[in-house]
Amino acid sequence: MDFSLFEIAMLLSFGAAWPVSIYKSYTSGTNKGKSIVFLWIIVAGYTMGIIHKALYNHDFVMWFYAFNGLMVIIDIWMYFRNAHLEENKKEAPA
Repeated sequence: MDFSLFEIAMLLSFGAAWPVSIYKSYTSGTNKGKSIVFLWIIVAGYTMGIIHKALYNHDFVMWFYAFNGLMVIIDIWMYFRNAHLEENKKEAPA
């Protein structure tokens, strides 16, 4: 077996959190409790995992890193969406 079940389990565990985060971002319409720096650090980490897999251990596990990274990018998009919504709320007359 050329892949690690533990690595897959770790990526699945982390990956399970992102749909919840995306849903919360979408329904709340706010960035309270979110850190854009943290999200970019997570994307960088997943990118490093992809690069490692591509260079040293090319296997299907790379797709787990890519899928998780995509979910974080969606959450980053939601961050900017929510920032726009929050700005519009401030500008709207009462």
